[in-house]
Order: sequence, then C-alpha cells, then structure tokens
Amino acid sequence: MNLASLLRLNRTIRVIGFDDAPFQRRRGSRVAISGIVCANTRFEGMIWGYVRQDGWNATDTICKLLIGSKFLPQLHILLLDGIAFGGFNIVDLPLLSQRLTLPCVSVMRHIPNLSAMETALRRLPQPEKRLKILQRAGTIHAFPPFYFQVCGETPEITTAVLQRLTDCGNVPEALRLAHLIGAAVIQGESGKSA
Repeated sequence: MNLASLLRLNRTIRVIGFDDAPFQRRRGSRVAISGIVCANTRFEGMIWGYVRQDGWNATDTICKLLIGSKFLPQLHILLLDGIAFGGFNIVDLPLLSQRLTLPCVSVMRHIPNLSAMETALRRLPQPEKRLKILQRAGTIHAFPPFYFQVCGETPEITTAVLQRLTDCGNVPEALRLAHLIGAAVIQGESGKSA
C-alpha cells in the first residue's frame, strides 16, 4: 500500500530512520550508523552498521543492511538524518530509493549552508564527484518545521508522513531514537539533544 493510501486510511506507517553515531575525526575511520524501525512512533527494531568517515560506502552500506533483512518487506519509507554520514560519506538518494524500491528522505533541522558545504567538500578527494552525488538528491523542500529532500514521493505526502511519524518536537521518532541510541552505544549515555 502506498503512503497516500496509508495516510488516507489512517493505517500504521513503518519507517526506518538512520543516523550516524558520534565519532573521532580521522579520515577513513569507521563510523557507526544505527537504523531504527518504528511503526508510526513506536520502536520495533534496530540494525547497526559501519561506514567510512568521508568515504564512499554510505549508500551501499544501507542497502546491505536492509536487502535480505526481515525489516525491508515491512517498510513504507526510509529517513536519513541529513544526506551524509561520518562527515561527507554522501548517500546517493535516488539510487538508494531505486535499489530499495522505497521513498527515501533526507531530513534536516534547518536549511543547510550550501556554500559552506561546498567549501568543506573541496578539501576532500574527488570534490566534483561528491558535489554531483549531493546535487542528485534534488530540491530542498521547506515545510516548517520540516526541511527535506525526497526521492520516490511528493513533497506534500512526505510532509504529512513526517508529521505522522513525529511524536513531539520537530524530529521524526525513528531519527530521534537513532541519534540517542547511537550516542549511548558509543559514549555510554545518550546526548542532551536529539
């Protein structure tokens, strides 16, 4: 069933939200990522993996964690906390959506400073390739309190889904939990904000 029908019929939406855990800034080091599965806002499961800081494997890692897992057939949408993990290991949003056959959304807390991002990217190997992947994610949509890029769904449906998946505040519960759990596993306790 598609997201528009799930919303219209007031059915449960199963989501997975990915965030990276805190990490030491050393190029090429391993960065943990947590994927939290929720039914609407209720926690249902978790997956854990690793990407390279400033690397190229974020998209493949997410696909490897999900393809063949018990969770993928249940999911209706995938959320990312931002478009990159471990610094600038950028997720290819349209490729991720295509490979998983799911709407994929990069959620941001505010509109990013794109010129500052480009300046930072230019300090890394293959900046043009990184910029191209970043641009493939498409338009940043502003539906306050949500700012996002989406592949595989309309911005309007995505906004309604994000509202359904958010318990309190401005962050969908799956992403809030991914942030808290990642921090707790790495640092021994969850951080102050999610």
